[in-house]
Amino acid sequence: MVDALFWTDILTFAADTSHRIGAELTEKFGKLTAVRKADGSLVTEADQWSDREICQAIAKAFPDHGILSEEKTHVLPGNDWCWVIDPIDGTTNFTRGIPIWGISLGLLYKGTPVFGYVHFPWLRQSFHGYWYGDSGLTGPTGAFCNGEPLQTSDDEPSLNHIFNLCARSTAVAAQPNFPCKIRLMGVASYNVLIVAAGAALGGVEATSKIWDIAAVWAIIQAAGGAIESLEPNPMFPLKIGQDYGDRPFPCLTASRAELIPVFKPWVQFIGDQVCEKYGL
Repeated sequence: MVDALFWTDILTFAADTSHRIGAELTEKFGKLTAVRKADGSLVTEADQWSDREICQAIAKAFPDHGILSEEKTHVLPGNDWCWVIDPIDGTTNFTRGIPIWGISLGLLYKGTPVFGYVHFPWLRQSFHGYWYGDSGLTGPTGAFCNGEPLQTSDDEPSLNHIFNLCARSTAVAAQPNFPCKIRLMGVASYNVLIVAAGAALGGVEATSKIWDIAAVWAIIQAAGGAIESLEPNPMFPLKIGQDYGDRPFPCLTASRAELIPVFKPWVQFIGDQVCEKYGL
């Protein structure tokens, strides 16, 4: 199995790489024009550069690890360890000069996230966390922002609390008497991370991709929160050889497991719509 030095190397690599990439991306922030990909998402030359740089860094530091990346490799390899990369989470924000965008690195073990690191250069926030589940792994525990421990809120829902939506789940807000105020951050990972940080009580992502969700799946649970699939099948483990390029992961995040059944009746229809559209 792995030892303490392994996890030290993982954290150091994730921090050094994302901060190095982030420093370069900051120079291009708000200055590039995006083009639309076949799946409707946006990409810039900065996304492609960031993806290449991170992939090369992983190949050098961890040659026995696989890679899933938004701009390059979409098929899960057979490696026990696999990095999942979002070179710029929040490309629209990045191109329009909105400072909520980041670099997301998740690490899978046998198809399930066990570590995540997400760096937001302009916000000067770096989140990371470890979540081993039933993997049998041991190592550091907890979730952190800039080295300080994260803990989700234990508050009850009210109109003084926040619930996050994505652009494709805004129909949730049309329902009368929703128990929280609604916010949209425009970045899937940040929607989850502010729940991990205790700033929001929950959120729903309709069509997040694996690179949006892998890193924060570990971090939110390490912080005491919960994340649940809104489709019949569990989100993880991923399947070797499957192409995840167009595969959505509709999911509900909550500050603690007890709030999943509170929020789920309000948002399950979003998951149902995604499942019908994509045949999940």
